[in-house]
Amino acid sequence: QVQLVESGGGLVQPGGSLRLSCAASGSIFRVNAMGWYRQAPGKQRELVASITRGGTTNYADSVKGRFTISRDNQKNTVALQMNSLKPEDTAVYYCNALVDSWTRTQGYWGQGTQVTVSS
Repeated sequence: QVQLVESGGGLVQPGGSLRLSCAASGSIFRVNAMGWYRQAPGKQRELVASITRGGTTNYADSVKGRFTISRDNQKNTVALQMNSLKPEDTAVYYCNALVDSWTRTQGYWGQGTQVTVSS
């Protein structure tokens, strides 16, 4: 079993910053791609940013230049630095990881953390 535990959500004013963190633990041989998704009320879950094990990143157009994804392969963690936050960034943010265990490769989700951007 693999668990992803997120932290760092909260309430912030427009223009502010937040940093989300996610740690993977459990029966892990190797963590491959990691990413952050978000889901706003009444909308589908969407990719915010992803990062390969080698460090190649990909961002949704709506967050380019404002968000930065990073990871620590030794600690099996991924972070999302969010700057210049806008009300439309309000959503539940989910961590995702593609994990090689000793017997299988499988995708896992965290429990989600709420980000609210409001004055």
